[in-house]
Formats: sequence, structure tokens, C-alpha cells
Amino acid sequence: MTARVERDELGDLGLLLSFYIRCLSRIVSKDLDDELEGLEVAKGTGKIGTLLLVNEHPGIRPSTLARWLLKDRAAMGRIIEQMAVQGLLTRRVSDKDNRAQELYASERGRELAATVTAIVTRQSRTFFQDLDDAEHALAIRLLRKVYRRVAGFNEAFPTGAPDAR
Repeated sequence: MTARVERDELGDLGLLLSFYIRCLSRIVSKDLDDELEGLEVAKGTGKIGTLLLVNEHPGIRPSTLARWLLKDRAAMGRIIEQMAVQGLLTRRVSDKDNRAQELYASERGRELAATVTAIVTRQSRTFFQDLDDAEHALAIRLLRKVYRRVAGFNEAFPTGAPDAR
């Protein structure tokens, strides 16, 4: 049996998952910016992901970060530079490859990552309060599945070294 979604007052538009994702993206981003007001990671895209991934994966390379966050290298470079100037992360030349940079959260960056994690976790649950725990878990699994395909991680995320491909 094929699952169907019934048409509603939005007509064909209401049958497009991309419509809901685009609308919710704008609204959830605004809501999150309000929650993060005054913090270095408020406004724009990529700073929260950068901070949390660098904190989670010390020594991660900018190219890996760009791939995980679906950013081009130039955009990733601007975010990294801004966060380095703010004292949130540091760059080091890799011991294994002197052409490669590794990124590390500074003490200030680690403190901010803990603060931001608490805020974004609360904000996400509050924003999506219409979903019960099972629906929330299902939504994450479904969106993760599409994200991994789009990001080129069809099987699973790279594991092991920070720059594992």
C-alpha cells in the first residue's frame, strides 16, 4: 500500500516537502537568531555547525568541515577566519601534512559550544513541540537520510581521523 498525503487548502504546493522545508528554514533560523542574540554565532549560517563540529572533532580540517556543512571552501574560509579573530577557534599546521590546517576550539570556543548546545537543543524541542518523541526521532532520521545522500555520505559519515573521507 502506498502512503498518500491528502491535499489541503494549499493545493499542490501543500504536497511539496521542499515548500515546508524552505518556509520552516526561514522561521526556525529567525527564532534561533532571537535565542542566540548577543552570542558570536548568532545571525547567518554555518557558524553554529562550525563551532560544534570543531569542538566535537578536534583537529578537523577545513575541507572536511566544508563538506559536512555543505559550504564551498571560500565561504568556509570566511567563517573560520571570523571565528579565529573572535578567539573561538585556532588553526594549526598538521603534523602529518604541513600543507594542511587543523582546527581546534579554544577554551572560549569550548565554553561557547556548551552554551550554544544547550540553547539550540532547547530551541529545537520548543520550536518542534508539535512532534512527540517518536515523530521527532523519525523526522531526524528521515532528514538525516536525505542529508547524507546530498552530502555524498550514502553509507555513513566518515569515521576515524578528523579528515577521513
